[in-house]
Amino acid sequence: MSVAQTASSGVSGQTGAQSPNSNAMGNMTTNDFLNMLVTELQQQDPTQPVDSSQILDQVSQIDQIQSNQSLTTTLNSVLLGQNVNTGSALLNQTIQGTDAKGNAVNGVVSQVSIASGAVQLQVGNSTVPLANVTGIGGSSTSG
Repeated sequence: MSVAQTASSGVSGQTGAQSPNSNAMGNMTTNDFLNMLVTELQQQDPTQPVDSSQILDQVSQIDQIQSNQSLTTTLNSVLLGQNVNTGSALLNQTIQGTDAKGNAVNGVVSQVSIASGAVQLQVGNSTVPLANVTGIGGSSTSG
């Protein structure tokens, strides 16, 4: 069984006709990689062994990718928390901005919510994404 066959059938025992370059390989964990590496080492040609420095480089790259994914998840959580805090500070404040359809909205924020990972401000009958706020204060006519 070659490395391509191992990747095609899936290291965890799943079967399918995926190529080694498919998206399934992009979701590979360190354990999946190590299982595939062990299979590759068991099946390698003894006259052309795999270079151990290449193996260590690949393991290091997988570890860096996992660390980056973890850091990205953490930073996204911190950003959402910061945005919730910012939105909460706007409660009972007059804002100007646009709703998701691009309509101008001007009024007092009555509620803050999270939808699809983004902070939303309720102004009258309109919902304004926090990112669409263009001003704070001013007149309080609601749209």
